[in-house]
Amino acid sequence: MSKNAVIAGDYENCRFVNSPKGIVLAISFTKRITLNKETVESYEVMDETETTSMTSAVGRGLIGSFLLGPAGLLAGLSAKKKGTHVVAVQFNDGKKSLLELDDKLYKTLMTSLF
Repeated sequence: MSKNAVIAGDYENCRFVNSPKGIVLAISFTKRITLNKETVESYEVMDETETTSMTSAVGRGLIGSFLLGPAGLLAGLSAKKKGTHVVAVQFNDGKKSLLELDDKLYKTLMTSLF
């Protein structure tokens, strides 16, 4: 599961929240930065990985084997995929961060920066 946080650079270990205005970096209790075209100078997608949810795979496999016998174990292959995205961001103030985001926040970020 992705951290939905800054994993390196400025603002390391700060977390993200989804808001009506877009993706927001929570730096402290009172300081927050909305990531959009006004605050981000540039970005680069560094890595995209897709992992299978272990819970989904095991659950589907057990249910499939119970209902359909050994052939039902193949149902585990249809487990849900979860994406993790690593994005390097340079802010307008010169600070740089490496972000790790799940699919939902990644899509929100890309929409905000388009």
